[in-house]
Amino acid sequence: MAIAGSVGNLPRVDAVDIQYAQSSVFSPSDFYFPHDAIISESVPNTEMLMFADVDLEKLKLLHREGSVTNLRDRRHDLYSLDWKNKG
Repeated sequence: MAIAGSVGNLPRVDAVDIQYAQSSVFSPSDFYFPHDAIISESVPNTEMLMFADVDLEKLKLLHREGSVTNLRDRRHDLYSLDWKNKG
């Protein structure tokens, strides 16, 4: 999950004065990922660029072998999903 906040000011935009935020990229808190589930985070209230590498193969492995297997343990008796064709 990535969250991004707007930091700084936009002098030519009304009602957007100074903004404060912190951006981050989070991972599942499980095997193969950081213990605190933080892949990358920016310095709070600082204008900067942030980069993060996300390994999709680790996510696939987590779906098969993780400690929580949400997709495999779904309760089909409690809910269902019906797709509608757009056309």
